[in-house]
Amino acid sequence: MTVMPPMLAALSADDPAVAEWLAATGRSTAALQELGQRRPGCGPARALVVLADNEALDDATLRSELVLAHREAKEAGAREQSLVYAIYLYTHRHYRATADHLIVHFAQFPADEVAGSMLSAFALAGPLEYREHGHVLTEQQYALAGPESWPWASWLAGARAEQGRPDDAWALAEHALELNPRSGPAVHARAHAEHDHGTGPTCTAFIDTWLAADPHAVQRRHLQWHAALQSIAAGDFVDARRRADTELHHGDVGMRSATNWRLLLAGQTPARTAGLDHIHRLLAEPGGWAEVFHTFQLALGLAVAADTDALHALASRAAGDPRPDYAEVLAPVALALAHLTAGRPGPAVDLLTALGDRTERIGGVRVEREIIQDTLARALIDAGQPQRAAHLLHHRTTTRRHHTYENLLLTTPAPAANTARRPVVPPGDAVPAPRDHSGEVS
Repeated sequence: MTVMPPMLAALSADDPAVAEWLAATGRSTAALQELGQRRPGCGPARALVVLADNEALDDATLRSELVLAHREAKEAGAREQSLVYAIYLYTHRHYRATADHLIVHFAQFPADEVAGSMLSAFALAGPLEYREHGHVLTEQQYALAGPESWPWASWLAGARAEQGRPDDAWALAEHALELNPRSGPAVHARAHAEHDHGTGPTCTAFIDTWLAADPHAVQRRHLQWHAALQSIAAGDFVDARRRADTELHHGDVGMRSATNWRLLLAGQTPARTAGLDHIHRLLAEPGGWAEVFHTFQLALGLAVAADTDALHALASRAAGDPRPDYAEVLAPVALALAHLTAGRPGPAVDLLTALGDRTERIGGVRVEREIIQDTLARALIDAGQPQRAAHLLHHRTTTRRHHTYENLLLTTPAPAANTARRPVVPPGDAVPAPRDHSGEVS
């Protein structure tokens, strides 16, 4: 039997550093840096370090490091070269090209766990067909990897949650956590399943316990956001505000705004809000319009601040955007938010009702898109159509264990958004603008 030298041995979840990365633990970045030092000249190891830290790198450094990684990967083989190229595409935000490349990569190198860490490219690519193909591909790769692969079990759990199959998602997530209790993707998938079941304090206790063992887990803030949503579901608004105020920093505009808009819709006082000047600045930068879901999150921030004029301007700009998802989906959503903040629920009802299932094209995941349904429910109540609102939320109120939030949407008049403001957080460092999303490799 031929044993490959350590410098050329294929990277997989068997390597402790790669396992840390795939599990998104608090040591993942440091572990990859140690891996790079342990395996100098290993192209995939260098590329993974770049992948873990790409937001902090300037374009020139990003490109030079990955060009060097690809040159080094040529010595290791086709799989390593393909991996580095996928990382190049992914870190340059060419998500559709990344997804296309991954389809070919998995055909040649089935169940590659390192490549699986970039499956989010399918959801970020844009068209719904890519998202759906990503789910099918994940299922296929899990079957090829076998049930003992905790990374693929974790990723399939996430896909099942997105497909609206929370029981399957929960079972797969628990299976993955039995294999690796520190799997961040599995915990995230379970949080999605718990959202659909409305488990409330059960979810928050699970997240708190899991994070206590790894306080610096990569997904800490996002998991705390999930916990805040479950506190809202159970009516513990003090806890929801506490988590938003202590766990979400200045750059988490989307999660802050999504939390606060839900609180306002339910007639509750919001947590600290994102700085309005900061939101305006993000919208003025190219990155604010690079992804439709990111722009939508900024629109929610404007809604929380009741900046009706800015919402009208955003809707107008989106309506003239050549990208269909902006013109056909984001524009009416932003206009509906503008109407609602101005106390005109009727037009908001008409706009959101007409969208129907097209709201899926706003991007994000089901938990994040659900806020559009919440907004429609509030608009229906304020427009004097409680029966339609109850029908809209019937599935949630009959299947979720805790649904105080939905009950409040259906019964409690929301305060006028422009009287519900609280002092905003002073502007801090801006969120790094995403790189070019054209899908073309430069």
